[in-house]
Amino acid sequence: MSENDYGNDDSGASASSSHPAKRPPKQSRTGLKSTGVRKAASKSARSRAREFALQALYQHLVGGNAPEAIDAFTRDLAGFHKADSVHYDALLHGSIQMAADMDALITPLLDRKMAEISPIEHAVMWIGVYEFQHCLDVPWRVVLNECIELAKEFGGTDGHKYVNAVLNGLAPRLRAAEVAADKASGASAAAATPADDGAQA
Repeated sequence: MSENDYGNDDSGASASSSHPAKRPPKQSRTGLKSTGVRKAASKSARSRAREFALQALYQHLVGGNAPEAIDAFTRDLAGFHKADSVHYDALLHGSIQMAADMDALITPLLDRKMAEISPIEHAVMWIGVYEFQHCLDVPWRVVLNECIELAKEFGGTDGHKYVNAVLNGLAPRLRAAEVAADKASGASAAAATPADDGAQA
């Protein structure tokens, strides 16, 4: 996938001349809701935080922009007030600070070089790994499902399958006890819903 495959979010924000990384229109998809993903009204504040963090991390990966400049721009986008700003802040700055360590975890599960991974999928994986490691209040299956949703909305056609495979591979290592308990109880991934993800918008 090229850098130009990046899609718009549901916040209604449009790219401006001051935007470090312009975003083309969202791709259309079949077999999903009219928006291609779950409706914006059903998204929790944390789901929205992940979307804005993804946009910010994309700018960091593609343009190498300073985190402070990216942060300031992103917080000024339409719809940001509906996001969990604390969670957004943790995802953005935590992912950038822990990037090397997270890439070291991700790389062994890739079937290609990291440089060949779409910056969207790369950023989504960062979000997933960061939440696995540092957001223990979010069930691992919710982290996985939220990252799959991000990849479906913003990534390439099959990007979500790649994200799913990598994060599913890391979950038993990063959330060992939780994953083992789920397997023992026969829990299914479908049991995890956005409602498990904290305060609703």
